[in-house]
Amino acid sequence: MRLEDVAASPHFQEYAEPADPRRLRPTAEAAARLAAAGPKELASLVEDGSAPLPDRLAAGGILALLGDPRITAVPAVCAVPGGTVEIGLPEREVADAVGRWTHVGVEREWIEKETPAHRVDLADYRIATYPVTNAEYQAFLRETGHPTRPTTWYLGAHPHERGNHPVAGVRPADAEAYAAWLGRRTGLPWRLPTEAEWEYAAKGPDGLAHPWGDTFDPDAANTRETGIHTTTPVGAFPAGRSPFGALDMGGNVEEYVADSYRPYPGGPFVPDHLVQTMGEYRIARGGSFCRYGDLTRTRRRHGPFPGPLYPVGFRLALSTPPQPHDPTEADA
Repeated sequence: MRLEDVAASPHFQEYAEPADPRRLRPTAEAAARLAAAGPKELASLVEDGSAPLPDRLAAGGILALLGDPRITAVPAVCAVPGGTVEIGLPEREVADAVGRWTHVGVEREWIEKETPAHRVDLADYRIATYPVTNAEYQAFLRETGHPTRPTTWYLGAHPHERGNHPVAGVRPADAEAYAAWLGRRTGLPWRLPTEAEWEYAAKGPDGLAHPWGDTFDPDAANTRETGIHTTTPVGAFPAGRSPFGALDMGGNVEEYVADSYRPYPGGPFVPDHLVQTMGEYRIARGGSFCRYGDLTRTRRRHGPFPGPLYPVGFRLALSTPPQPHDPTEADA
């Protein structure tokens, strides 16, 4: 796609249809139950796939103000066993992937960035169960005096009512500074996952097209199709849990990885609108609340195009292998 064609593409439409508040409001009976619940019960409800979406969101909203017990000093992680894994998309599947998403303006060259499928050797690693939240990022800012604030924070103020939502509107350098700070604070070598680590953690050994399966499901991820049009508490879409247990790897906010865009071995260099705008750019994965579901595809390679449609956040990883009774391990 040429840069001059961006404005006409449905993929770059900034205004979405207004959200229907009735669809997102819990019933009076549910609201009364939520008001009487404690933090642990509310935390369980946020990730209860049998609970209605309005109840999950309301539970998360209360926890944002009370303090969310899921957000701990040492972040919860999911163990991912290493091995030789396949990363990327076979060239024969490009046309099908494009065809599924033509209605939202997906271009063939965007999908060609995922080719060819190739083998990568991964050591054992751990991926954070949740993306980094606003409250966690606020602690980093307070302790370090880091000079830049997330662009999504109105007037630079921490959004207390969204403390357990993923932070967004940061730069790769900010994410890396956060990882280094958390490493000093916890004594663990936190870092951004590599692109291959992120993809494998999202799709698992079966190579799923989306973290939850091979068919897009607007009930499994906070994307434009879901109709919320803003971030949500982490973990509030439990149907989208990845094969290794990570949440929000599809939707909510896009996530930086450690790698800048380069063609895969033997693959084409795609000088799309991202290259035309920024030259070199950091890869972001997973899709977001303001983008269409094509970006929740586990192989989709994207980046932070300037503008309001790209509020990028991040999650962390660890190279050290899981240890028995490790307190950072997420519950099975």
